[in-house]
Amino acid sequence: MKKILAVLLAVSMILLLASACAKKPADQNAAPDASGENATAEPVSGDSDKIQGVEDGVLTVAMECAYAPYNWSQTDDANGAVPIKDSNEYANGYDVMMAKKICEANGWQLEIVRLDWDSLIPAVQTGQVDAVIAGQSMTAERAKEVDFAGPYLYATIVCVTKADSDLANATGKADFAGKRCTSQASTVWYDDCLPQIPDADIQTAKESAPAMLMALETGDVDFVCCDMPTAQGAVAAYPDLAIVDFADSEDGFEVSDEEINIGISLQKGNKGLLNAINDVVTPMSADDFNAMMADAIKIQPIGE
Repeated sequence: MKKILAVLLAVSMILLLASACAKKPADQNAAPDASGENATAEPVSGDSDKIQGVEDGVLTVAMECAYAPYNWSQTDDANGAVPIKDSNEYANGYDVMMAKKICEANGWQLEIVRLDWDSLIPAVQTGQVDAVIAGQSMTAERAKEVDFAGPYLYATIVCVTKADSDLANATGKADFAGKRCTSQASTVWYDDCLPQIPDADIQTAKESAPAMLMALETGDVDFVCCDMPTAQGAVAAYPDLAIVDFADSEDGFEVSDEEINIGISLQKGNKGLLNAINDVVTPMSADDFNAMMADAIKIQPIGE
């Protein structure tokens, strides 16, 4: 009898252990891969409308702080500038204005992180920052890596040259044939637009917008290609430059909406943050965007 009781007790223990194992919660940091085995989970779940990344009430935004009039750095908080993390400088510009508008609407504090252009998307992908607001075109290639809120601006593609150059009177791409040119690296200006100019003498891409403009100022190139806000900021800082806009010409740059729509980069799947930002920017019109950009250009420091 004692042996029977012992066997029954052992069987009961086995059943209890099996039940406990079956009910054990899955590893919160694991997700099934294609084979059904556990793999590293995505940083943000696309199935939730929860606003992720701002649980502390702070929206951390990355930008170059060197891309006027979108963004720049300055030595004080004049004109509503915001401190740059881990520095004694402040950031301002169109992107900062838009970030502040988004934060005010949602009751968040704003934190600005300064990164170089090629580090922006990796920073938002890895969760180092919550968003990138830095004048990025909403290209299909970038959309494979991040989700885009917006557009928060529509930017025509133009050229900038010396005001006393014959190119200042150009009416189409053909007028720039064979001329030396450059633009900022990893932009649609350099990758897609300059190659459309017949026999263009395309020089090495520059690491930033200021470097691109300096190449024009010093005579290293005959013209540069950029969007209209960047060009407007350039001529505000350098009176000897001129904008050449032939967007409505039959010989204008062939660009898609994705190349002139400027968006806000977010980590893939952060639907809650995407919706919160879109609730602010989507009701705004092109006129609203342009008016805010005009305000940014007015307060842009000379020499940016």
